[in-house]
Amino acid sequence: MTTALITGSTAGIGAAFARRLAAQGHNLVLVARDTKRLGEQATELHDRHGIEAEVLAADLSTDEGIAAVERRLGDRTHPVDLLVNNAGFGNKGRYLEVSMADELTMLKVHIEAVLRLTSAATESMRSRGRGGVVNVASVAAFVPRGTYGASKAWVVQFTQGAARDLSGSGVRLMALCPGFVRTEFHQRAGMGTDNIPNWMWLDADKLVAAALDDLARGKTVSIPDPRYKALMGVVKLTPRGLLGGVSSRTGRKYGPQ
Repeated sequence: MTTALITGSTAGIGAAFARRLAAQGHNLVLVARDTKRLGEQATELHDRHGIEAEVLAADLSTDEGIAAVERRLGDRTHPVDLLVNNAGFGNKGRYLEVSMADELTMLKVHIEAVLRLTSAATESMRSRGRGGVVNVASVAAFVPRGTYGASKAWVVQFTQGAARDLSGSGVRLMALCPGFVRTEFHQRAGMGTDNIPNWMWLDADKLVAAALDDLARGKTVSIPDPRYKALMGVVKLTPRGLLGGVSSRTGRKYGPQ
């Protein structure tokens, strides 16, 4: 039986990955900061699907938290076959309205943690000749808007480059780029959502099902919804200056987790 490790597993897209993978019979390593929620999630998934659900409380904004997950990913006696780097958050406010400490914390979680955990996972996977990594980015990666979008653009570029370098190794890497998803993301960041049209909201469970299908097909970037595929097609044809103006008016509200 294969094992999947999911960061940010207790809510939103991470929880949807946990539900889907458990239903498919995968054992899980659930990673988040809240020990109580982790324990409740592990018990529920074990009781419902009969899988083994290990919990690992770790704060990925700290070196200690990242190192703890690195150690688990490097455990050759209990290997991880699929890594889902989902942990993330958004800051409310435009550039220079957010404290430097908060900006650096975001980069720690979105960039350093993703780099270190992907590297720890793929090193072990490559030696076994199989494995997969899903790095959760965002459609914000394709729009010039603030630190959040910039960090997710890094995730996309890094994942595509790493996938190319590991081509033929049996290890698949994919950047998942959803749009607005009904999760705790915006509430935790103190962001309003009243101005977001209903058609732009995605269901986390359907999104995850589409993402796993894309990973199986060998895609390196997944935009798992026809509406957002069409929207990103328009974005590619729109002048960058105009995109900057539009994204400035919408505020910093893109965010999947």
